[in-house]
Amino acid sequence: MCQEIKFHKFFLLEMKFNWASIKFKVDIELCIGCGACEAKCPEVFELVDNKSQVKLDPVPEEFQEGALEAEDNCPVQAISHE
Repeated sequence: MCQEIKFHKFFLLEMKFNWASIKFKVDIELCIGCGACEAKCPEVFELVDNKSQVKLDPVPEEFQEGALEAEDNCPVQAISHE
């Protein structure tokens, strides 16, 4: 069931967003510095002073799926995109 929901979420995201222009941001007030985002997508996220930061803005198309997965897996929902 969870995999089915994730599939549908990413399918809808793919239809909704222009892949060439996704920008991610991290709410440092919410970030707990667990490193889950960096582990999932180190090309886009890195920990600096125990807080996640976005390294690429906008995120290139080849890293967007990994960045969306990192956003989805953030335990405190500190990552968002536009």
